Amino acid sequence: MLQPIHLTFSPCFKVPFGLLKKSYSSEAYNISEVYLLAFLKNFNLPDTPRFEYLQDICLANRHTGKIFYDKLSFIFIEMLNFVKKPHELHTELDKWLYALKHLTEFKQRPAYLSGPEFDQFFALAKYANLTKEERDMYNTSLKQKWDSKNVLDYAVEEAKHKKVIEVATALLAKNIDLNIISEATGLSQEEIQSLQK
Repeated sequence: MLQPIHLTFSPCFKVPFGLLKKSYSSEAYNISEVYLLAFLKNFNLPDTPRFEYLQDICLANRHTGKIFYDKLSFIFIEMLNFVKKPHELHTELDKWLYALKHLTEFKQRPAYLSGPEFDQFFALAKYANLTKEERDMYNTSLKQKWDSKNVLDYAVEEAKHKKVIEVATALLAKNIDLNIISEATGLSQEEIQSLQK
């Protein structure tokens, strides 16, 4: 299984900043595996057998044949050579390639393309198919939904904080040690002391 896979649809190659991980022992940067994934829609690479659709290419020294860097791969998927039928889709890759190749032909979502990843895929395809007006209405509705959720989340957090303050105040009235109140409520000692005033 190829992980992580970074999709790009342009001829340029970029290393996402998230792939650089600082190693604190040596103060060096280590690059995780990086893949350029390119879908070749209307043409094939030269000398490719008719039913071979996945080409995993690496950089190698022309003279020695030695791989230059094993954490950098170029994966070309020749969509013209991907000719599998629905009953031949045995792997997740097969399903994804079939979905990408035949998306515009689907009248409804096929049962064999199920799961949360495909839920997201078909939702995105549906969104991309909306008119500008429909997209604006959907975006407005989504923004209102997020705003309402944020207001509710804020109110819940405020209610929790108010309850914590009430508990801390009650414990202070019983002369409970500040460390114990802090541990029980999660408030800092400074916050608790400010309640005494």
